[in-house]
Amino acid sequence: MKPFITWAKNKLKIFCGALFWIAVWQFASMKIDKEVLLASPVSTLKALINLCGQSAFWSIIKFSIIRILIGFILALIIGVIIALLSAKIEIFRILFSPLFSVVKAVPVASFIILILLWIKSSNLSICISFLMVLPIIYTNMLQGFLQVDKKLLEMAKVFRMSYGNKILYIYVPQILPYFTAACTTALGLCWKSGVAAEIIGLPNGSIGNRLYESKLYMDTRETFAWTIVIVVISFLVEKGFLWLIAKINDKIKKGFL
Repeated sequence: MKPFITWAKNKLKIFCGALFWIAVWQFASMKIDKEVLLASPVSTLKALINLCGQSAFWSIIKFSIIRILIGFILALIIGVIIALLSAKIEIFRILFSPLFSVVKAVPVASFIILILLWIKSSNLSICISFLMVLPIIYTNMLQGFLQVDKKLLEMAKVFRMSYGNKILYIYVPQILPYFTAACTTALGLCWKSGVAAEIIGLPNGSIGNRLYESKLYMDTRETFAWTIVIVVISFLVEKGFLWLIAKINDKIKKGFL
């Protein structure tokens, strides 16, 4: 019962905090008294409900989610592989370190403009999500691989533990905190950069395209509504992914995997 009360109190605090900022938003909207400059929470909610009722709404969300997640998953796979190689072979670390430093330093807009010269706008969000996430995954996973307990690896060698069991019972438990931290940071950036790419590339049927159109027609209510959609999707995907990681971690600890 006590854990539930603690959980309920924490959720109530979050709810009260959110309610406060909605009240501030409402007050500011009433003060300005111009929907075109700052739409009120009520009118934004109405616009959101109207969007949900449109037949194209869910296909637009599907379009953006699929492409941004493809970029994220590709970065996840390639980032882990490169980090493992860099941890094992120093030459890889020397070669990739300056490359990822440059990728982190270059503005997202520069990448978007350059990549638009080579690929179709419909695939732009895949490339941008991939590029923005890859350095984060690489950096975190490299630290994780470098911090793996060498004594445990030596013990595994003495007892002739199979490579699969070494990965499962030595590498995964020690690397998982770094992997979780990488995913938590990367997922938020992934959505922001992916939608930014869509706003510039304007692929038909994307969230970024609709966000740009609402701004173009000075429909502030719809602009706010699409922004809420982006925030909610980002939150749900992040929580879902972290929940999945936690479940896998629990199974490893219990020895069911």
